[in-house]
Amino acid sequence: MIDKTTASLQQALTQIKDGATIMIGGFGTAGQPAELIDGLIEFGVKDLVIVNNNAGNGDYGLAKLLKSGAVRKIICSFPRQSDCYVFDELYRAGKIELELVPQGNLACRIQAAGMGLGPIYTPTGFGTLLAEGKPTLNYDGKDYVLENPIKADFALIKAHQGDRWGNLVYRKSARNFGPIMAMAADVTIAQVSKVVELGALDPEHIITPGIFVQHVVQVQPAQ
Repeated sequence: MIDKTTASLQQALTQIKDGATIMIGGFGTAGQPAELIDGLIEFGVKDLVIVNNNAGNGDYGLAKLLKSGAVRKIICSFPRQSDCYVFDELYRAGKIELELVPQGNLACRIQAAGMGLGPIYTPTGFGTLLAEGKPTLNYDGKDYVLENPIKADFALIKAHQGDRWGNLVYRKSARNFGPIMAMAADVTIAQVSKVVELGALDPEHIITPGIFVQHVVQVQPAQ
């Protein structure tokens, strides 16, 4: 019997080791798996490479992980916003490495890994500092730059509901990077608000099929 439900966050996170590359879902705080991040901090791993759209907000979730000193490098699109002071202080002090990736390129590079593709050509970034040292191509009169897929050891994502097979549905904009990150990681851990019975999820509404998910943990939202 396939049952991917895990009793606790700690049980699901114990396989993560120092030096792991981890994709963390979320667009800002929307869809961010805050409870999984808190569990990762408690677990005490370090030297992590994190892939996320942002670089944390305030002292919450991802920012809290950065503040703990567990992250060596972050790959993201938006490292700077008004409440991103934790990353800003770490970066200015030389305590964290940044790989800046345009948002569309970030999504495409993650998708390429999830689909088993090699490097991809994209027009975004051509002729800028982000393209320095990278192969380029002129195709049909347009210039492109070659970008490598982004793959991860783990993906930590947040979904609305899941079943014991690992099938997931999301709530509105909280969906964001979760589906493609689940495809591009060796192990996907999904926190959900509710684990439902098999058949309760309309097959036409399932966004992430269970084949891409290894662990489902039910987490009650904070009051």
